[in-house]
Amino acid sequence: MTSGVPLEELRRRYADEITASAGVAHARVEKAFATIPREDFLAPPPWTIFAPGGLFMSETSDPAELYQDVLVVLDRERGINNGQPSLHAAWLAALDPQPGETAVHIGAGTGYYTALLAALVALDGEVHAYEIVADLAEIARNNLAALASVTVHATTGVGAALPASNVVYVNASASAPDVAWLRALKPGGRLIFPWQPSGQRGGVTLQVTRTERGYAAAASMEVAFIACIGAMARPTAGSEAQVGDILRTRSIWLKEERPPDKTAIIVYDEVWFSSEPV
Repeated sequence: MTSGVPLEELRRRYADEITASAGVAHARVEKAFATIPREDFLAPPPWTIFAPGGLFMSETSDPAELYQDVLVVLDRERGINNGQPSLHAAWLAALDPQPGETAVHIGAGTGYYTALLAALVALDGEVHAYEIVADLAEIARNNLAALASVTVHATTGVGAALPASNVVYVNASASAPDVAWLRALKPGGRLIFPWQPSGQRGGVTLQVTRTERGYAAAASMEVAFIACIGAMARPTAGSEAQVGDILRTRSIWLKEERPPDKTAIIVYDEVWFSSEPV
């Protein structure tokens, strides 16, 4: 108990508030946020917390203050934070990880959203967490050690040989999905990542689903993430795409499987975005 209210009750209220803020009605996602102790999947206190947009920033060692829709600094110099809970509630609900599925988490940080993924794919599912920043990966490995379904990889998730997955959850911005992310998707598999052009500070959520005929894609909420190392490609021709272009995206193709055609919105070395549904 802290601040006069049991942490269990604070987590329940927090789960209610962030799912409502995200416009999410998803009982399993809400339960995961209500039961996973956020303080157990961060670096040790004190924590620096801040509101989106920088409306306030403060330092605390009180776990109660973590149960707000706030971000937590993980690495100030690199600009890495724990992410806004309501955004992740929306993403997790959109992907709807199922019990028994395999999830890949790229940009795992210190493991909080990895733990949520693990809760959603339990009991027989598994999660592979990739974190390129060595000290954060070590913290994540310690934080997640009790979860037998989670494997932490202290390496990049770009260009890697990823396990076949139902869910690929990317917590760093990319201007194009890495080919390995697409190839890892099982039939019906879902990828979500923050699309953000090189050199810009904001973009949109892009969700990709592997269907029998190709990779269906849809853009949604605005986001801003730190760049994913190795995934900030520039177009092979023409100017950088803008958010308006990406909002027209209905499918993504591997160039080796289908060459760009008149429906192309933007073309990269190995993938291209199309305005045509699969």
